[in-house]
Amino acid sequence: MYLRSKMINWDDIRKQFPVTKNSTYLNAAAAGPLSRGTSQTASEYYRQMMEDGDTHWDEWLAKREGVRSKVAAFINAEPDEIALTTNTSSGMNVIVDALETRGDVISCDLEFPVSTLPWIHRGIPVHLVKAVAGEVSVEDIRGAMTERTGVICLSHVQFSNGFRTDLEQLGKLKGAHAFVVNAAQSAGAFEIDVKRMKIDALSATGHKWMLSGYGSGFVYLSRELLERSHPRAIGWLSVKDPYAVENRKVDLRTDAAARVELGCPHFSGILALGASVEMMAGIGARNIAERVLLLNRYLTARLTSSGWKVLSPIRDECARSAETLVAVDEPARVVARLAARNVIVTEKPEGIRVATHFFNNEDDIERLIEGLGRGD
Repeated sequence: MYLRSKMINWDDIRKQFPVTKNSTYLNAAAAGPLSRGTSQTASEYYRQMMEDGDTHWDEWLAKREGVRSKVAAFINAEPDEIALTTNTSSGMNVIVDALETRGDVISCDLEFPVSTLPWIHRGIPVHLVKAVAGEVSVEDIRGAMTERTGVICLSHVQFSNGFRTDLEQLGKLKGAHAFVVNAAQSAGAFEIDVKRMKIDALSATGHKWMLSGYGSGFVYLSRELLERSHPRAIGWLSVKDPYAVENRKVDLRTDAAARVELGCPHFSGILALGASVEMMAGIGARNIAERVLLLNRYLTARLTSSGWKVLSPIRDECARSAETLVAVDEPARVVARLAARNVIVTEKPEGIRVATHFFNNEDDIERLIEGLGRGD
């Protein structure tokens, strides 16, 4: 078949996601469903808290460090470069704290607001490179570099139309600029190697393609950036010896990104993130990327053959992602009609956004096509 793999039994993996029995879920770009294993991991924490109270504190802290190591390995970072957060926004603000004196920011007009607003809020100018035919070229980013700019802040995959930036190419051309990546729409779907891609800072959420639910996420700060920056916000665990309970002076940790984690950890989200990362690492980041792209190609081919216009940039395969923007009239009505058939997608001003993650299959896409009917 079109999507058969000799190495991985995708049907077995699909069975780990109950959402696939309840609906045709093509909406991981909005929020991804939990696997059975991830749900059980988070539930076990709550069971322990319910039955035993706080007696597992040290155990949970140790598990948190295990999750930190898993996340670091997943993006080829070091554990001390990872802070565990609750969403992309919290991570992006940590990054802005570290880079607010580096100069103006280069971004693009396709960006989700969290990539731009925290900088603007601090009074830092943000220059938006204009997309052409739904794509932002690396050359245009380089052309926007001036003596005033010091930061490049872009999404790996754009929420608006699914355009995927070539991070490795951009990393090679960044020069003295700090390279910041919003990975909310790519972490969990595409391979990320912060060293090879020369990324200085990266923020991601767990509730989309990472499949670990709301209230989970992480931020990466390179060791070089950690050494050169000072966090604005800290908590009692941000110091070298928190159990000394020193309340007269700050002896800040300088060895780890974890110093920006404020107060007691959100254990359930952290442990859920760890379970999802472990599952995806077992499948393999490259295998997942291959899978989601195969599904996306199948989707766009079926849409085109059925008369629907694909608005996402797919001419260049390197720009293709796992989400597809489809032109439809009256998007709200179309989304509601699909939802009535248990086909779940996202409404956008131009049409509908369809996300194909590794737990989806060809049958899901066929149900979408059937629900859409024929294009004009």
